[in-house]
Order: sequence, then structure tokens, then C-alpha cells
Amino acid sequence: MKDAVLSAKGLCKSFAHEGGQVHVLSNVDIDIYEGDFTVIMGASGSGKSTMLYSLSGMDRATSGEVIYNGKDIVKMKEKELSELRHGDFGFIFQQMHLVSNLTLFENIAVPGYLNKSKSADEVKARTDMLLEKMNIDGVKTHLPSQVSGGEQQRCAIARAVINEPKLLFADEPTGALNKKNTIDVLDLLTSLNNEGQSILMVTHDVRAALRANRILYIEDGKVIGELTLPPYDRADEKSRETQINSWLSSLEW
Repeated sequence: MKDAVLSAKGLCKSFAHEGGQVHVLSNVDIDIYEGDFTVIMGASGSGKSTMLYSLSGMDRATSGEVIYNGKDIVKMKEKELSELRHGDFGFIFQQMHLVSNLTLFENIAVPGYLNKSKSADEVKARTDMLLEKMNIDGVKTHLPSQVSGGEQQRCAIARAVINEPKLLFADEPTGALNKKNTIDVLDLLTSLNNEGQSILMVTHDVRAALRANRILYIEDGKVIGELTLPPYDRADEKSRETQINSWLSSLEW
């Protein structure tokens, strides 16, 4: 039995709109397990990104609870949330949000220095290791504008894991990339997961969902389907894709 790294109970998220309320998440109960590569899928407007942000504390849920390490994220003060986001949680987005006037090395290292859980020498050593792992060590002194979109996203992944987060959140991380760079980024995420990194990713792309060992399908703010898969193996990719597409079709995706 796997341990849950994050658990939500009765999670709701509503927005005020034209004098009323739009309910985006409706009483969601969900566990995210340690070591899993979990993917959330659903049609546009289904609430999948809102779920990711509510689970991570990037956005505060309207009601319900999100339990991490024995504490309810929904009730945390902003300082506690900030510490959580800079330490235990890592984030990757479709847009890389790199600091334009910092080199790739600096973009990765700065969150490590700010976290203060490691010495400056340890941060530098981990940054160099991640640059090599992401295959961008040759451009580490370049600014973001001087490298490709794929290299920028690999830098963003390194930045997200510099502080060795317990859970890595990814919102459409390949959405702005071409096919080659998409595969490179997915290979990196798969490698991190194989090393034990827990990942929760939102995607609309079946190619990205192939990497998951667990897929949750959301519709109208509710989880209506779940598919469990063995760990990703490139040799079984075609049969895996067929299985996922068949499952999605049964949900009228």
C-alpha cells in the first residue's frame, strides 16, 4: 500500500461571476501517492488546472481540505504557503517564467540559495549536476533569450527540483514545445520519476499521459474516471497509447 503524499477531501472551488457563483471544483476527494507519476486529464474548462493550483496552494480552495504532512494547506497563512512552495513543492508551467536577466545557471541556483537548506557550495554542486542531467551545461552562462524553448523548459525543470521537492506539479509543461523538445522533456520527467520523484501533471496530450502510471479524468469539476498503468516502458508505448485512447473514448473525451 502506497503512502499518500497529498490528500484532498471535499475540495471545492468557486468563482464569482455576473452576480452568481461558478463552481469549478465540486467536492473532490483525491489522494496523490508517493512515487507516482499522476496525470490529470479532461476537456478544456473541466477544472483540471484549477485542481492543480488548489492542491498545490497556488490558489486557495473555497472549501474542503488539502492535507500535506499533517497540515491543511487550505488553512495555511501566506507565509506558510510561500515556504511550502519554495521547499517541499516544485512547479513547472507551460510558459517557463525564467528571469530574463539571469543566466540559466543563476535561474536554477537562486531558489536554492533562497531556500537556505543547503550551503552555497552544495547549491552550486547540485546546480551543476542538474545542468548536466538536463543536458544544458554547455549553455549555462547563456540568458534565456539566447537558448531554445526546449532548453528553457529543461532549465525550468532543473529550477523546480533544485530544492528536492516532495511533490512536483506540472501544468501542461510540453504545451509550447515542438515534438522533439516534448519528448526530451517527457524523458526527463520520466527519469526523475524513476528516481523516486512524485509528479502530478495536467495535460491534454495523450503522448504526455503515456508517461503516467495513474491517470485521473475530470469533468465538470469532478473526478469521474481513473486508470492505473504499469511504469512506462518505451517498448510498450503503442499498446499503452491504445489502452489510454480506448479508456478516454469510454469517457467520451
